[in-house]
Amino acid sequence: MSATTPARRRFALPFRAPWLFSFAGAAAIFAATIVFTGGQGSGQILSTALTFATMYVIVGLGQMFVITTGPGNVDLSIPSTIALAGAVSMSVMGGTDAMILPGILAALAVGVAVGCFNFALIRLLQIPPIIATLSASFLIQSVAIAYGRGLRVRPPESFADFATGRIAGVPLLAIATLALCGLMAVLLHRTYYGRAISAIGQNPRAAALAGIRVEIVRWATYVLSASLAGLCGAVLAGFSGGSSLNMGEEYLLASIAVVVVGGSSVSGGQSNVTGLWGASLFLYLLITMLNTFGVGAGLRLLLTGLIIIAIITIAGGPRTGRS
Repeated sequence: MSATTPARRRFALPFRAPWLFSFAGAAAIFAATIVFTGGQGSGQILSTALTFATMYVIVGLGQMFVITTGPGNVDLSIPSTIALAGAVSMSVMGGTDAMILPGILAALAVGVAVGCFNFALIRLLQIPPIIATLSASFLIQSVAIAYGRGLRVRPPESFADFATGRIAGVPLLAIATLALCGLMAVLLHRTYYGRAISAIGQNPRAAALAGIRVEIVRWATYVLSASLAGLCGAVLAGFSGGSSLNMGEEYLLASIAVVVVGGSSVSGGQSNVTGLWGASLFLYLLITMLNTFGVGAGLRLLLTGLIIIAIITIAGGPRTGRS
C-alpha cells in the first residue's frame, strides 16, 4: 500500500493543482501558433502576451477575491469602472509627470467609491450581487460618458514609457504586476482578512459563528475589486495613449474566465493567485492563435468559449468544504 501511494499522488497532482492546466494550455497554444508561423515573431508574440496578460491579471485579482467569498458573488461593474477611472486619472495627470501619483490615487479613489456603492446596493437594498453590480455598471458607465466625452488628454511621457517599456524583452508592467501578485498572495494566505474570505466562501454561517465580521469583510472585498479595476483603468489608459469609453469592455467576461480557468473554485472558499497568470496568457494566446489562423470574429468567439469550457471541465476546480 505504501509503495503505490506515491504513484497515486503523482498521478493526482495535476487534479489537485488545476491551475497547471492553464499553463499547459497556454504552452500548447503558443506552440501551435509558432508552428503555424514557422517560428517568425515568436518573441514579439510572447512579449505582447505578457503585456496584455498583466491587464487580465490585475482585474482578475479583484474578481478572484470577490468570487472566493462564495456562490453568487461576482463583480460585473469592472468594465465601467475601468472606463471611468481611466478618464479621471488622465484628467488629473493632465499630461504632466509631476501629477502621475495623484492621477493613480484618483483612479484608486474611483474604485473605492464604486466598491462602496456596489456593496450599498447589495447590503442596504438586499439586491443579489450579480444584479447589483450589473445595475451599478450602467450608472457608472453613464458617469464615465458624461465625464469623459470629448476628453483628449494624453498620458504623461514617463507614465507612457513605463506602461509600454521593456527590460530584456520583458514588459515593465509584467514585472510590476508580478510584485502586486506577491502582495495579494500574502494578503490572501498570510493575513486575517485572507483567511476570513476563505472561511466565508466555505461557510458564511460558520464564519459568523467563529467571530468573523462577514459583512465588513465582504465590503472590503468589493472595494478591493473595484480599486484594482480602477488601477487597471489608469494603466490601460497610459498604455493606450489615453482613455476611451469602451476600453474596459473586454474585461467583463475575461475577469471571470481567468479566475475560473486559473483554478479558483467557482463555489468560493478556495482561490489561486498563480493560476491567474497561466489563465491570462492562455486567454490572450488563444485569441492570437485564432487570429493567426484567420478565423472570423463570430467563429473565434464560439471557439474561444468552447475551449474555455473544455479546460474548466477538464481541470475541474478545487472543491470547498460546503455541504
